[in-house]
Amino acid sequence: MILSVSCGLCHVTPAPDRNSCPTVSAGEKAEIGVMSAVRSGQHTRPMCFLLLLMILQLGLHTAEGVWPLPQTLISSTERFPLSPQAFYFGYGSQSAARQGCSVLDAAFKRYFYLIFPDYTSGRWNLFSDKNEKDGTLRFSVDKQFTVEVSVDHDDCDGYPNESSSERYNLSVFSGRASLKAVTVWGALRGLETFSQLVYQDDFGSYFVNKTDIEDFPRFQFRGILLDTSRHYLPVQAILKTLDAMAYSKFNVFHWHIVDDPSFPYQSRTFPDLSSKGAFHPMTHIYTQSDVRRVISHARMRGIRVLPEFDSPGHTKSWGKGQPDLLTPCYKGDIPSGTFGPVNPALPSTYQFMATLFKEVSVVFPDSFIHLGGDEVNFSCWKSNPYVRAFMQKMGFGSDFTKLEAFYMENIINITSALNKTSIVWQDVFDYHERIPKDTVLHIWKGTPASYYAELSRMTKAGMRVVLAAPWYINHISYGQDWHNYYTVQPLNFSGTEEQKKLVIGGEVCMWGEYVDATNLTPRLWPRASAAAERLWSDEKQTSNVDKAFPRLQDFRCKLVRRGIQAEPLYVGHCKQEYQGV
Repeated sequence: MILSVSCGLCHVTPAPDRNSCPTVSAGEKAEIGVMSAVRSGQHTRPMCFLLLLMILQLGLHTAEGVWPLPQTLISSTERFPLSPQAFYFGYGSQSAARQGCSVLDAAFKRYFYLIFPDYTSGRWNLFSDKNEKDGTLRFSVDKQFTVEVSVDHDDCDGYPNESSSERYNLSVFSGRASLKAVTVWGALRGLETFSQLVYQDDFGSYFVNKTDIEDFPRFQFRGILLDTSRHYLPVQAILKTLDAMAYSKFNVFHWHIVDDPSFPYQSRTFPDLSSKGAFHPMTHIYTQSDVRRVISHARMRGIRVLPEFDSPGHTKSWGKGQPDLLTPCYKGDIPSGTFGPVNPALPSTYQFMATLFKEVSVVFPDSFIHLGGDEVNFSCWKSNPYVRAFMQKMGFGSDFTKLEAFYMENIINITSALNKTSIVWQDVFDYHERIPKDTVLHIWKGTPASYYAELSRMTKAGMRVVLAAPWYINHISYGQDWHNYYTVQPLNFSGTEEQKKLVIGGEVCMWGEYVDATNLTPRLWPRASAAAERLWSDEKQTSNVDKAFPRLQDFRCKLVRRGIQAEPLYVGHCKQEYQGV
């Protein structure tokens, strides 16, 4: 937009600019009145400055962009007005999913209010026009703008899985947007993108620009880990995190549900695990109903729930409710009264684990189960004469890594028999344990040089890998540390193209030593969103932090407006600041 002043009048000359429109179209009634007055000579220079100010405020605004950045995005300055009173979603005539699809019907309602956050006049009304053959879900009897959704597969009643397609195509033009996806999970990603394309001018009017998008994730596994053992996180805090995950297109919630400090999972089969192992047996537990609620909330957002029951280490809380599970530690020839990791020498250990994981495999529908296997302290095993005798019997000598390998191989066999794929921390691979080729390895430690070397070794062995080491965002520092998470190059290791295909994704970890519901959200967001773009978008298009900054800043403000207490990136403000809980 080029502005000039001549003879006391203001002249407006459109200029081709990414963030402007060919004509001034926002607040048209106000503009027409002022321009008419200017043309008739009724106003002089003060009026001109007022007009100039109004034009600057009138919004030649567009959405700053979509986060994470789509693979292909072509946007025009041509824009179309949206009105909540004349907006509806519909199913395309060729869509395999129709009205009654639980995932998309709920998403339409959810995204209506995300697209029109100021809309408060009357209750949300969803009904079907009997005369419509395309199964349109209406928000208004008028249909000035339609978002038409078509999917190839009716997977409305299922769960997202490791092979679910999230690919979608989105085209926005006058009066209509066309969203096409292979699955409902891809449609959810497209709805999120559409919601981010919508913006408001300074008068509160809604617009969306003409846009064409082809999009799909770079990596299939894009996870967030929450630790609910070191501090209990109320269910509502987990659900809010799932909402924010969907906004950044994360698709795996890694629930590190139990650990040394507490066992909050309430088992049907072994209720003493939580009644004796939780911080409090009534208030600090996750009931079966709570778990179902989390899984359902995640499913409706296209998010898998990956449970982790880490053993044989990290199990102190388990021993409180399950006698003889942990290894008694010895001081000389006498028990010291303390306990170490799970006792791998007793048959009862594996009977217990088989029963527990049978329950877990039913409660959690995902095909993956995380079995842990990290940071096992061998000192207690070394002190126990019965464990040492078992090792001699098995021919392990004094190599306690072989004992851990024996234990983990048995646990993985248990989950394999339940038709589950095991994920284990990198320690299991590092100890040269014999594990099935379909086991997924999880890298959690090391500098870039060391985790790149680990990626090379693991993929050369034909193993699938998830990378978490560079995204431990419970570690905080002053300044814009999101740069560190954004500039990670997950595939920058020595290996063939076939090896690099075995890196199925990455994960942001939020360990709970210093995190509970009071600081979880601002510590997680928008820093985790930096990793989200690295895992979704094309690396060549998204390698520059200076170019990413204004987009991430804009996205952070979107999160804030949606009720997510995302911390600031730097000095600045949001048009709509956080209004409190």
